[in-house]
Amino acid sequence: MPNTTRRRLLRGAATAVALTLGGTALAACGADETDGEAGSGPVSLTYWTWAPGMDKVVDLWNKGPGKKDRITVTVKKQASGDTLVTKILTAHKAGKAPDLVQAEYQALPTLVSNDALADISGEVGGVKDKFAEGVWQQTTLGTDAVYAVPQDIGPMMFYYREDLFAQYGLKVPTTWEQFAETARALKKKAPDKDLTTFSANDSGLFAGLAQQAGAKWWTTRGEQWKVGIDDPATRKVAEFWGGLVEEGAIDNQPMYTPAWNKALNTGKQIAWVSAVWAPGTLTTAAPDTKGKWAMAPLPQWSADENVTGSWGGSSTAVTTDSEHREAAAKFAAWLNTDGEALNALAKESGIYPASTAAQLSGAFTKSPEFFANQADFYTKAAEIAQTTAPSAWGPNVNVAYTAFKDAFGAAAKDRSDFTAALDRMQEATVADLKKQGFEVSE
Repeated sequence: MPNTTRRRLLRGAATAVALTLGGTALAACGADETDGEAGSGPVSLTYWTWAPGMDKVVDLWNKGPGKKDRITVTVKKQASGDTLVTKILTAHKAGKAPDLVQAEYQALPTLVSNDALADISGEVGGVKDKFAEGVWQQTTLGTDAVYAVPQDIGPMMFYYREDLFAQYGLKVPTTWEQFAETARALKKKAPDKDLTTFSANDSGLFAGLAQQAGAKWWTTRGEQWKVGIDDPATRKVAEFWGGLVEEGAIDNQPMYTPAWNKALNTGKQIAWVSAVWAPGTLTTAAPDTKGKWAMAPLPQWSADENVTGSWGGSSTAVTTDSEHREAAAKFAAWLNTDGEALNALAKESGIYPASTAAQLSGAFTKSPEFFANQADFYTKAAEIAQTTAPSAWGPNVNVAYTAFKDAFGAAAKDRSDFTAALDRMQEATVADLKKQGFEVSE
């Protein structure tokens, strides 16, 4: 399919850009290729990434497989999040995007809808079985297209102060109803303490909680987008957390502030709904609590469920501007499936690998130092990762996330209705899609 036709489908009708696990989307056609054959001659690739220590990981490639195939990769350190997405799109518009980019899963639809990422299914399809089905599908569009190789994931978990739970006679909640009861019980026993806080400055946390509840914020219907941010699953999540904030059962302050760090470090807050990367954050936020925390699965909405959400995670994608897509795809596959590369990523970049084999090998055979008291930390983490719920991202996640911070930030501060804030988030997201020219199903 010609680039012009493909671009019209992706930007106008947007039929092939819903990252919807188990959903329906039209298969994307491959862009015209100008690949240089991997191994046919000296190839120089540029990789934009924000991961720390990536240059050391890439050195392993350049001195090993890359040297053999005469494929050299140069790392260009970048900012993360929306800043990087904007920079990629700007470079692509000028035809000067790098060969490879690190992209968060929720950013993939935006990049693909702007024709910035290449379909590399023909080059990396053989590594599909190295990832959990839900993880792999986050990088696919339609039925056959693959726009990235999964790199790291962020399955959500429940962290709690084991010593303080014992001190106050609290049980680890296995359902969200028990979670609310635990928050109230702590308030009665220690009015100056909170089980946790609802943080309106982190959209990814709320998205992951909604994902666990079964939400699918963006889906496609024929040639139209359907935005379901205010669906019943998400409303249930909003009502639950809004109710706890309104009654004062939990705190309403944002995370990642000096005050939040102090609350964790002093035991003013004794639990945290987070993801697998939490030990690294606790190491710096609450250094005096080392060895006092434990990790458990996320509470469930019903006792017979076993599902978690995802908070964070990224992939390695090849751009449509690359003249050496086969070589770039070969490097992307190596980076995220080779044992030596994954061990280096864990050591240098601190990632939790998307590769299922790597989750119980190398750097993950021993618990994080901060959780040395929990010998089965990574065994349990790998089990939880397999239960990650389907996700559904769209081409304007950044707008939805900004609307969340504005609307929920005000609601959390005032302890007012969270469902009204959800309505504003829905309205802003729909309005932006229409403004961009996408067809939207009401």
